[in-house]
Amino acid sequence: MAGAGPPPAEAGGKRRRNADVFEDQAVEVPRNSAVAKPPPLPYARKYLQATRAWYATWAAAPQAAAWVDTDWQRLHMLAPLVDAYWRHPTKELMAEIRINESLLGATHVDRLRGRIKFTAGQGPAPGGAAPRKVDDLTAQRRRRMTDAS
Repeated sequence: MAGAGPPPAEAGGKRRRNADVFEDQAVEVPRNSAVAKPPPLPYARKYLQATRAWYATWAAAPQAAAWVDTDWQRLHMLAPLVDAYWRHPTKELMAEIRINESLLGATHVDRLRGRIKFTAGQGPAPGGAAPRKVDDLTAQRRRRMTDAS
């Protein structure tokens, strides 16, 4: 007996009915952008060098240029967990770190979910002009949203 379900669709007749409603709301960030002056890591001296390097990597990440205070607060709250992981690695700590980092756009798939798009050829060259400020990115996004209305 054949399986239950609808008959196969005709070739070429498939259409996606649940179109992506957020496609127009993607945040574009220049691939080589950086935060002009990221907030310092609180109590940085008490952390291992590996934790400070982790924070510096996130602070220099292109998506950090679009972060607001709550994003930086999440990173600051995550630092003790990262430090604890470097001291005594456990899968529970790694799982919590992975979940929180994914919300900040750690991997390619996380950025796809968050609709963060890196644009090539924009922004300053390394060691070149000053990076774009978060206010510039916010104003650009508001203009796009206003123009779409």
